[in-house]
Amino acid sequence: LISRVWVTDPDVLLLDEPTNHLDLARISQLETWLNALPRDVPVIIASHDRAFLDTTTNRTLFLRPEESPVFSLPYSRARQALDEVDASTARRFERDMKVAQQLRRQAAKLNNIGINSGSDLLTVKTKQLRERAERLEDAAVAAHRERSAGAIRLANRGTHAKVLITLDDPAVETPDGTLLFRTGKRHICQGDRIVLLGRNGVGKSRFIAMIRAAIAEPGSEESVKVTPSTVLGYSDQALSGIGADATPLAMVSRRFEIGEQRAHSLLAGAGVAIEMQEKRIAALSGGQRSRLMLLVLRLLNPNFYLLDEPTNHLDIDGQEALEDELLKHQASCLLASHDRSFIRAIGNRFWLIEKRRLTEVDSPEGFFRSVAATER
Repeated sequence: LISRVWVTDPDVLLLDEPTNHLDLARISQLETWLNALPRDVPVIIASHDRAFLDTTTNRTLFLRPEESPVFSLPYSRARQALDEVDASTARRFERDMKVAQQLRRQAAKLNNIGINSGSDLLTVKTKQLRERAERLEDAAVAAHRERSAGAIRLANRGTHAKVLITLDDPAVETPDGTLLFRTGKRHICQGDRIVLLGRNGVGKSRFIAMIRAAIAEPGSEESVKVTPSTVLGYSDQALSGIGADATPLAMVSRRFEIGEQRAHSLLAGAGVAIEMQEKRIAALSGGQRSRLMLLVLRLLNPNFYLLDEPTNHLDIDGQEALEDELLKHQASCLLASHDRSFIRAIGNRFWLIEKRRLTEVDSPEGFFRSVAATER
């Protein structure tokens, strides 16, 4: 991407989700390159990568049907400013509605008195109060409400076991047997939200596949011991857990034996409109398929989530909803992600894979800095 843009020597640079298929090293390289562009080269970016936007932008436009506010701030600070504007608008709307109601109540009282007394003056006063109330109501602006792309809800059936998975120094290897790294002796406990850190190719996805296989077939990995009460919720980058050929309605209703009416309702709530529910899953957008996968995870009712790049196809609202659900349910999980904002929000343990070893670190920030320094 960078070399292609560099060759074109642009007067204006337009980037649509440029980080979607990049690892952290390439994202850092792109950030460095963008920040080094001459200041007279306009750059317009559409992205759901919050950390990337914070690093590379200085103005933020929020697209809305009525009015699209713009702030001379990077994303996170602009989002705070927007929230303050929305909160102020909501307070003003509520205040104006209360005043209008008071005026209407006063008008009603005066109207009754005027009718009983035959006072023309009170009739005029009643009309004036009602007109003031109408003007207030007409001018009042309700706070903006984002149209939801579909609710994201998870579940956690819980377990009495403190330790879910014990790693007795298994070797993580490529399909041809080449050693990628060894884990050492580790435990994954209830309530752990472990983020795997490491550059592309170190074996994060292979490690996740090993854990998945050990849960699916207990005893298949001698050095990976899984507590029998562990119930897995798994999602990979390709969203293979929902397939492509079935329809959302058929997949959900048959897989979970819940009946079509219930399936219709669940799918609609997750953002799969009625008209899309009997089309092939392959016809859904990336965001719809991601929400469908998360609905499947919810219906599985797991107590351990294994997630490989779970935010890839989610918009920012979806990313934040997923964060909220994982935290609210105190879900145990092991995940790999290139989304720095998501990592910072979710992780309470961090496993770094480098030099063919897995070590635990206190924070992801050192890894983020090392990647950025290497790519400068």
